[in-house]
Amino acid sequence: MKKLLRLRDPHPAEPPADVHILDIAADHIRRHGVERTTILRIAAEAGMSHANIYRYYPSKTALIEEISANWLKPLEAGLHVIADAPDPAFDKLERLIFALHRAYRDKIETDPAVFSLFASASVQGAAVARRHYGRRDAEMRRILDEAIGAQGFDPIDPKRALALILDSTYRFIDPSTVKADFEIHRTLLEQRMARLTKAIFRAISSGRL
Repeated sequence: MKKLLRLRDPHPAEPPADVHILDIAADHIRRHGVERTTILRIAAEAGMSHANIYRYYPSKTALIEEISANWLKPLEAGLHVIADAPDPAFDKLERLIFALHRAYRDKIETDPAVFSLFASASVQGAAVARRHYGRRDAEMRRILDEAIGAQGFDPIDPKRALALILDSTYRFIDPSTVKADFEIHRTLLEQRMARLTKAIFRAISSGRL
């Protein structure tokens, strides 16, 4: 049987203009920092006018927020998949908390400049951070709603349970504290997180919140 040869496209499709702009902007931030990154420099490398950049992003702040939103999208999609899984509710909650922590930790290790954008946005209460936390909380709440009335668990108040989870795991799922713990080995942090989540879930399942 003859093997079919796949010919490489000599003219691969260019990424959409908005994605190209984001890639260039993120690279400039990695090399020069946020303050020295300008719309004019980004436009020059993209081969377009600065007015064209503003067609996609109305300000430098909007562009910077979209860089954070761009890398958070796969994480948020992953959280949705975890919440949709048929596993027991508390197993899913544990997986979701670990997924958040590991995604943040991976990003700070591999792309600290871009991670710092999100950490700053979180401290400032920027729209990109609020949207991300809203999606995170919605997935957690969805799982907690499943746990209501589950066999073996006393009735729980999802709102209070969510507050307990967020307050207790703050060190592991807030970008500023993940950044502050960077020098601590991730295995040690995950061991602490595993012990903490088990204690939290025991408290929630007992109904004594």
